[in-house]
Amino acid sequence: MSTTPTIKLNSGHEMPIVGFGVWKVPTETAADTVYNAIKTGYRLFDGAFDYGNEKECGLGVKRAIDEGLVKRSDLFITSKLWNTFHEKERVEVIARQQLEWWGLEYFDLFLIHFPVALEYVDPAVSYPSGWAKPDGSIVQARVPIQETYEAMEKLVDLGLARSIGVSNFQGALLMDVLRYARIRPAALQIEHHPYLVQEELLKLAKAEGIAITAYSTFGPTSFVELDWKKAHDTPKLFEHNTITSIASKHSKSPAQVILRWCTQRGIAVIPKSNTHSRLVENLSVASGFELTAEEIQEISGLDKGLRFNNPPDYLGTLYIFA
Repeated sequence: MSTTPTIKLNSGHEMPIVGFGVWKVPTETAADTVYNAIKTGYRLFDGAFDYGNEKECGLGVKRAIDEGLVKRSDLFITSKLWNTFHEKERVEVIARQQLEWWGLEYFDLFLIHFPVALEYVDPAVSYPSGWAKPDGSIVQARVPIQETYEAMEKLVDLGLARSIGVSNFQGALLMDVLRYARIRPAALQIEHHPYLVQEELLKLAKAEGIAITAYSTFGPTSFVELDWKKAHDTPKLFEHNTITSIASKHSKSPAQVILRWCTQRGIAVIPKSNTHSRLVENLSVASGFELTAEEIQEISGLDKGLRFNNPPDYLGTLYIFA
């Protein structure tokens, strides 16, 4: 039985404050990874078309349900609309395909992954298609976010998604969505760690009743395995004196301190781990210990405005965060 605290979304649904992100989970191990995470107590799983492992993750969910570990209603499954499906006529089609991969009838939360529309790529030709067409070119599509978001709202009408939201949106674009949204975004997923706090964006989301989910909470660690220079050149948060000294005071790991810095401020987190002990550790940060206001401020004070998931750094184009 999972007792992870939840965040009440503006849609009325409850979202666990700690979940498991399946980005970079290999297809060969994804089913077992998800199954074992459910067994450990995880109920929120954060996936996406772009991760290329939704079918395998769905097998892990099915096994857990078939064995009676959980019911579908116990789980909170998030997925995302990839950039190549922003045209209104493509949104429902790919959402249904992703649901089929997961073996689900609905997503608890479905997000627009990035605020950029790219020309359609047939998943039968390239999956996951990534940012480029099969010929290697990156071509934007002339599709406004409003068209895409209104198609997302129809997913709620059809019962294919219980809540919808956005990811990697900045303040002005989020405000624009709110001007025409019939169904308000329930959540905003952003890169958020002590080197990239985005305090003003957090304040905007809070003022508008939009829940925040943080990804890449450990900063450069998430990107070192991708061999990105910026990540290699940045001091690891796990070894930063501010983090390690606070961890020592609370007899916790640096990872737990960083995650608690988020959850204590009402921000959901979706770390992943391949080891059972870390899975348990990460899940415990929903509560269990309290950082002082001074410690939270110390950690926030590490902010450098340093973004790792910045498309120009790895694509040479698409200045989404300019």
